[in-house]
Amino acid sequence: MKDDPRKGPFRHADQDLESTRHAPDTPQARSSAYRLAFADPEFLLRDELRPVRLQLELLKPQLELDARGIRSTVVLFGGARIPDPDAQAGKSAALRDMSHYYDEARRFAKLITERSVATDCTENVIITGGGPGVMEAGNRGAADAGGCSIGLNIVLPHEQEPNHYVTPELCFNFHYFGIRKMHFLLRAKAIAVFPGGFGTLDELFEALTLIQTGRMEQVPVLLFGEAFWRSIVNWDGLAEAGTISRADLDLFRFVETAEDAVAAIDGWTLTGKRGTIPGR
Repeated sequence: MKDDPRKGPFRHADQDLESTRHAPDTPQARSSAYRLAFADPEFLLRDELRPVRLQLELLKPQLELDARGIRSTVVLFGGARIPDPDAQAGKSAALRDMSHYYDEARRFAKLITERSVATDCTENVIITGGGPGVMEAGNRGAADAGGCSIGLNIVLPHEQEPNHYVTPELCFNFHYFGIRKMHFLLRAKAIAVFPGGFGTLDELFEALTLIQTGRMEQVPVLLFGEAFWRSIVNWDGLAEAGTISRADLDLFRFVETAEDAVAAIDGWTLTGKRGTIPGR
């Protein structure tokens, strides 16, 4: 149970907010200038208040996850368009061929969450983007194991509705991509990346960059589907060109199945001096 936020010697903000609802019906009380600043949407949405909104988006999930005692997560990235094998109507042949990744994501999340349940869902909690496709599979696998999972949605013209398998109390919504990506990695103990599009590539390369540059502790990074990843990124070409070092290719592993991924996490060894796997 959460502590009463009104504890302390001073009058709490929600008490004053309630008082304003009974203000006299006068031109002065109806004026937007009279509204309490924290209860004035027009004021909070001003361009000058962007730093405050950024802070609020960082704080809200942080406080909720802390309150539930969630110390570590396993991140699951992947395409929103990859279909459930049992619901492929209207999908292209190429996407239908990739539907097995939905099953692998679901099984991987189930295996990880079985471990999470043993910690009362405080460690190894699956975290996804909260949407359809591979994200849905991840949250669904966690539900299959009887555990909780986190969904970090973002407001988009498309694909913004949270899937039905995210734990409702851990389903967050974001305006800022940057803050959302921070929350993906703040508690990350491992990162599993399935085939996807621009968003998945963005998330993968940001994580690899943070690890490569020592801005983030080294954690297992697992790429599901070696043929897919080698077909879209010339990893060896980057090393041969000298734009990355050959050692940087050890920052990730290719895997094909959920069991491969779990074994890779359990057997992961660090390379170089880029930090240590967090033992949170």
